[in-house]
Amino acid sequence: MFRRLFLDHPESVGESFGEHFGVASRFGFRMVCGGLGCMIHAWLPFAFKTAGSDAVKELHEVLVAKRGAARAAQAQMTTVEYVI
Repeated sequence: MFRRLFLDHPESVGESFGEHFGVASRFGFRMVCGGLGCMIHAWLPFAFKTAGSDAVKELHEVLVAKRGAARAAQAQMTTVEYVI
């Protein structure tokens, strides 16, 4: 039960529990900051004009880069050449 709740998902994305905690925390903090910028922008249209879209773009780039690195690592593991 412990493994299923705390370790399966981090391992599925190639992270330890601690690494996943840090990545998820940074993502959450960035989303909160972008959301607060959007809420302030609603009241003050001249402020934080791109806060929400900047946060989304930044997080998307991080996810795409991470997926690409994971795919490259997986491809490297499956295409090992043996030299005798």
